[in-house]
Amino acid sequence: MDEAQRQLLQRSRLRLVKELLVEPLWDLLVDRGIFTPDMIEEIQRAGTRRDQARQLITDLQTRGKEALPAFIWCLRETGQENLAALLSEGCSHPQLLPAHILPVVSHSRAGQVDPGIQMRERLPFPAQERSREPVREIAATRGSGEERAARNPEMVYALNSDPCGYCLIINNVNFSKESGLAPRIGSDVDCKRLERRFRLLRFEVLTRRDLTVQEITLELQKLVKRDHGSLDCCLVVILSHGCQTRHNQFPGGIFGTDGMPIAVEKIVSYFNGSHCPRLRGKPKLFFIQACGGEQKDRGFEVDSGPSVDQQHGSTLDSDANPFQIPAGDSDQPDAIASLPTPSDILVSYSTFPGFVSWRDKLSGSWYVETLDQILDQYAHSEDLLTMLLRVGNAVSAKGKYKQMPGSFNFLRKKFFFVAR
Repeated sequence: MDEAQRQLLQRSRLRLVKELLVEPLWDLLVDRGIFTPDMIEEIQRAGTRRDQARQLITDLQTRGKEALPAFIWCLRETGQENLAALLSEGCSHPQLLPAHILPVVSHSRAGQVDPGIQMRERLPFPAQERSREPVREIAATRGSGEERAARNPEMVYALNSDPCGYCLIINNVNFSKESGLAPRIGSDVDCKRLERRFRLLRFEVLTRRDLTVQEITLELQKLVKRDHGSLDCCLVVILSHGCQTRHNQFPGGIFGTDGMPIAVEKIVSYFNGSHCPRLRGKPKLFFIQACGGEQKDRGFEVDSGPSVDQQHGSTLDSDANPFQIPAGDSDQPDAIASLPTPSDILVSYSTFPGFVSWRDKLSGSWYVETLDQILDQYAHSEDLLTMLLRVGNAVSAKGKYKQMPGSFNFLRKKFFFVAR
């Protein structure tokens, strides 16, 4: 599928998700060779009708250049003339009957070719297929009134642009000798994971390494000044040592490579409606991999079974560092004075305030590794808050010492990533 066809589908996405009747399309989509039965099965696992329509439009963009005319033909065959006309207006071959797009070979479980299907041409398959979710778990919420309300377009942030927004990753690994902070070995693994993941989720990724507090501030201000007018959201990831700070709304702070702290609250304040009007009403997401303090959580006994105790040995490290709050209020006034009541903001922390955040020197931090895995498995079907619950559940089961990620949520709507 060429770029013009993909753009057409993106422009029509909201209406397609709202109105598309997917049930009568399945057999036709297989018969015309647009999808295989296995691919249709995977789309059906997405959940409600809206979920399935959303996934169908996403997967359609991975098919060949004749897939869109074939899809338009299927819409007409199922009586969905309005949607067919919507797509035909921008399609270069709107009247093409895709008679030459014949079914792909369908194999039975025994490996035999279905004699009723012949193959002459095969549309290209996606380079990678998503991991499949358990049907039992999806079926539990399919069709419920609560789920339908959750996918109401009025209650979901629109991500129509491509890229959907900027993603700034600040990766602090090496710190000055004067700071007394150890190198964060393993952080580069986290950084590479997140660069790849957020590019797949249609972000333009900007990576900066080993920044002082002043340099962090300058990079944040540069990001604020970029043109966000045609974009739909903004994302900031910070990988560094962390500490506790006084706060009004968002706890914690992170260290620059010079050993100086900057409050998370101040970082967030740069992106509020006063400082960044082009992001008003758009989601601003912050992911903080840093300690919230120095306490080590040993957990408590439960009856639901043992935790997953990973044998990290000497490779296990933390991002905890002591920070003494100076006398008076000198470290926070500019942060809290300029921060109005937040909206459209979510800050996800790798650990509960006051506790350490564990990082393996070989495989990266527990939080980032788990976040990447959850996004890989569920970003095509679940909203961000649901996925963060999964992250918290998985991380809390790791290791001898415990860690509990959490978030401060001021989003007004559900947030769904859109995967490439």
